[in-house]
Amino acid sequence: MADPDSLEARLHRLHDHLEATAELPIDRRTNRWLGEAEAVARDAAVNDLDEATSRKRVRQVAHLLAEADSPENERAKGHLESARELCTAVLADSSEG
Repeated sequence: MADPDSLEARLHRLHDHLEATAELPIDRRTNRWLGEAEAVARDAAVNDLDEATSRKRVRQVAHLLAEADSPENERAKGHLESARELCTAVLADSSEG
């Protein structure tokens, strides 16, 4: 079984959280930022990228999520919060190495 704290596992969870917001009722502006972030997260999660490039994608996702307003939908809000936490964790790990 894969390590749940591995970079690969975190990238997949990040993408899953952002993908889960796609069908939720979210205002157009926030949805646009989340859609962009989901596309970048998908690139990091499904493509065979080296670690540095994957972390660069996570930085891009974090930047996009910083632009997104907090959605009114509670499920979307939870997914956004989890995605932001994953970005923070991945980027903190990269600064330790």
